[in-house]
Amino acid sequence: MSENAQSPLPESAQRVADLLAGIGHDRPVVMLPATGKTSAEAAAGLGCSVAEIAKSIIFRRVADDVPVLVIASGSNRVDESKVAARVGALGKADARFVREKTGYAIGGVCPIGHAVAPVMLLDADLFRYDSVWAAAGHPHAVFNLTPQQLQAMTGAEVADVAQAVAS
Repeated sequence: MSENAQSPLPESAQRVADLLAGIGHDRPVVMLPATGKTSAEAAAGLGCSVAEIAKSIIFRRVADDVPVLVIASGSNRVDESKVAARVGALGKADARFVREKTGYAIGGVCPIGHAVAPVMLLDADLFRYDSVWAAAGHPHAVFNLTPQQLQAMTGAEVADVAQAVAS
């Protein structure tokens, strides 16, 4: 992993770096040498557990086409019925919807700086960790923060969003 101080960040990652600086976040946007499109890829590049990746998943609320952002632990599958019980019926968000509503491409959706303010839920399981990594607007860009900082930055409701693990 490198902080890529010599070369400029991609435009979308620089936008996130500027947003973070504007709210006083003191940790840099880090560029992964390989893609971080999946939680497993990001964790491998960072040397952390998959569970410490705060993945951003976008759904479309059926009633009004509002984006719904679920920030989940990378090791969890999101239980759409739990999310729908809190925010209303959900539909799939295709790549065009995600880019249009967030300003980011799938694989790099940052939890902040969206084009359209989403309804947000934050996975309670993230609070098991001292720090987590979130996408920073580009498939290779991430930033580190505490779950408490993530909640403060987003204003997201903390909820149980994880699918139950079959035993």
